[in-house]
Amino acid sequence: MPKVLISDKLSPAAVAIFQERGVEVDVKPGLSPDELKAIIGDYDGLAIRSATKVTKDVLAAATNLKVVGRAGIGVDNVDVPAATARGIVVMNTPFGNSITTAEHAIAMMMALAREIPAANASTHAGKWEKNRFMGVEVYGKTLGVIGCGNIGAIVADRAIGLKMKVVAYDPFLSPERAKDIGVEKVELDELLRRADFITLHTPLTEQTKNILDAVALNKTKKGVRIINCARGGLIVEEALQAAIDAGHVAGAALDVFAEEPAKAHPLFGNEKVIATPHLGASTNEAQENVALQVAEQMADYLMTGAVVNALNMASVSAEDAPRLRPYMLLSEQLGSFAGQITETGIKAVTIEFEGQVAELNTRPLTAVVLKGLLSPLMESVNMVNAPVIARERDIKISETKRDAAGDYQTLIRVIVTTEARTRTLAGTLFGGGKPRVVEIEGVPIEAEVFPNMLFIRNEDKPGFIGKLGTTLGDAGVNIATFHLGRTAPGETAIALVAVDQPVTEALLDRIKALPSVVRAKALTF
Repeated sequence: MPKVLISDKLSPAAVAIFQERGVEVDVKPGLSPDELKAIIGDYDGLAIRSATKVTKDVLAAATNLKVVGRAGIGVDNVDVPAATARGIVVMNTPFGNSITTAEHAIAMMMALAREIPAANASTHAGKWEKNRFMGVEVYGKTLGVIGCGNIGAIVADRAIGLKMKVVAYDPFLSPERAKDIGVEKVELDELLRRADFITLHTPLTEQTKNILDAVALNKTKKGVRIINCARGGLIVEEALQAAIDAGHVAGAALDVFAEEPAKAHPLFGNEKVIATPHLGASTNEAQENVALQVAEQMADYLMTGAVVNALNMASVSAEDAPRLRPYMLLSEQLGSFAGQITETGIKAVTIEFEGQVAELNTRPLTAVVLKGLLSPLMESVNMVNAPVIARERDIKISETKRDAAGDYQTLIRVIVTTEARTRTLAGTLFGGGKPRVVEIEGVPIEAEVFPNMLFIRNEDKPGFIGKLGTTLGDAGVNIATFHLGRTAPGETAIALVAVDQPVTEALLDRIKALPSVVRAKALTF
């Protein structure tokens, strides 16, 4: 029976869901990092909110862990790359608290526009300072939304209902999506220049950290009002304080801070700043929703292999999961192979599914191919965001399916069109669901993928294999497998060599210098 640890406070209904679906549950909120590391090896799943920090050290101790479920949207308290490296699925519940957080942002904007907290305090003190609090209307004003995903889109919808003009900055927002939700997509500098109110709804990443720093704030319209109900660290708080003190920023409404709990802060006590203690998801409805959702998702994954709302794996239904598993590995390998040998801009990707695989749900496989393809070329790509990143970069993605089998009963072919050429890779499954590469750039070959490999294109001339073997041997690199293919005698040949050690740049340069070598590339999987 799978076993799950709940290490943060969740609704009791979540415990009931786990138990009803055959999952054993322990509820132990408030564990120290050392206490968590000491026991995490006993569990298949870890359910958390924001308090538990799932670090690389914790994951290293999680010898049996298969899934981490975050009840909420933000996963900055989870080392997702480390989890992925260990084969641990990381799930969140991106929609459970979306409405609650969006409503809080709108409430903060309205309170900021009419100075409601300060007016409330003054009135309670018996001052009746009617002429002191001169607010502004939101009607007809421009709201700048930084990050127009699910929550940002809901905020935009509510703002449009208030008759505001909405401009949005989000690199992943397509023009079609912007049109559908009624916003104008702009670059960040234009948003800063035009917005009367700015609201942030983006995760905290290397790209978004300190997105509103002193330079950005100086580009804003004088009298701008800023709302942050997303993540602390998006705004440089010292720069915001300076801009408020200088009168450039009219006010700010903050639900999140760089360091939490924020029990003391330079902005506290400033009447132009509204502060709430990270209440974005704090409604009864939201707390219940995210707890129920994370329990359902984790239980389904542990019991059936179904994947929903994962950050590092494509969604897979319970019915498809067992059949897709070996194809997922093959797709990842083909995509990664193609990405590592691609050196110019990608224009299009076509994935062909032939035979048995064409009868399955191939959308997760396409996402896995794209994840593998783009990961060597850029950071922070996962199976969820890879299709979006590809579309944003105008990479045309297409799938074709052919039920009839060709030379193999089942085959996946990846065709990558770059600015320079078109490259093709194909793979199949052998007995027991073992992935094999069976075609590289039109050359038939049959090879298993290993962690360290050499891809070599060479002229088919006598003596090449001996020279290559000698070069690797002189460098102390052991050959695990050696696979060859060629178009015709004396023409183009391809060698795919699995080695026991990583290939250094110096060794790769010596291989490139060998006679007959046209191209050589070190690959890692």
